[in-house]
Amino acid sequence: MQLQQLFSPSVQHTLDVIGIFVFAISGALLAVRKNFDVFGIAVLAEVTALGGGLFRDLVIGAVPPAAFTDLGYFVTPLLAALVVFFLHPHVERIQAAVLVFDAAGLGLFCVSGTTKAYSYGLGLTASATLGLATAVGGGVLRDVLANEVPSLLRWDRDLYAVPAIVGSAMVVLCIRYDILTPLTSAFAALTAFVLRLLAMRFHWRAPRAWNRRSTVAEE
Repeated sequence: MQLQQLFSPSVQHTLDVIGIFVFAISGALLAVRKNFDVFGIAVLAEVTALGGGLFRDLVIGAVPPAAFTDLGYFVTPLLAALVVFFLHPHVERIQAAVLVFDAAGLGLFCVSGTTKAYSYGLGLTASATLGLATAVGGGVLRDVLANEVPSLLRWDRDLYAVPAIVGSAMVVLCIRYDILTPLTSAFAALTAFVLRLLAMRFHWRAPRAWNRRSTVAEE
């Protein structure tokens, strides 16, 4: 089966838009917490939602990137920013639900990013790496623009990159053994999703340096 045939274009587009909307919500909420104006809220929503996919498309040579050729991809973060601008107290109250959808977006994007990178001729390792970048790249750019240490790099944050790595690795293994189907790709996305939920539930975190004895105050 050709990678492009895994999902119909309409299904793929719907999944992408859902993931983009949820990621944009997280970016807009951070902008509100940072006391950004309406333009800053819109920018952070756009960057969070589209940054990972934009980076992937530029690396693989899929130009112009999908973020600039599909109006739905560009407008969806603006709608999310508008929702947060007017309703952010209510959105904050459903933060737990937002995090669940964010985990779902993570699973979807690590799978779609990996398959798209491979379909453009990259090797398995490079494809998995770009799958990870697709899933977490927007969040890294969001934190950098907001003058925060990216959550991806902080020891006191629940695992985020690791579930995406696992999902991307499962996809390339399926490609390697020629068993990538809609079912196995959905299973890879589901695995990343569940791992992220478990990490949030049980506060799983990556280990720090072995025998760390630093006296520097932790932030």
